[in-house]
Amino acid sequence: MSDASGELPGHDLVSAGLADLAAGLETTSALLVAMAAPRLRMLGIDVPVSSEAQPSHRLYELLSQGERGAHGRYNALVGRIVSFARAAERATPR
Repeated sequence: MSDASGELPGHDLVSAGLADLAAGLETTSALLVAMAAPRLRMLGIDVPVSSEAQPSHRLYELLSQGERGAHGRYNALVGRIVSFARAAERATPR
């Protein structure tokens, strides 16, 4: 990712997810980035390939193992990655 992307909303989540995917870790951030991989790749972000066939389902399962309110947390995380992608699209020169 470029240095400018550090100013985008959700950058911390995307950066952590990319690092976790590259390390082969199954984390909330990694699964979220794997879900958004096609859109992130279209933005020129090098997203490592995930071994998870359905990262969205696995993310929800992972969130369900913790505290209550998995649905709300899932939606909040998806909202953050969407905000990042939209901001990155606006920041990308055409």
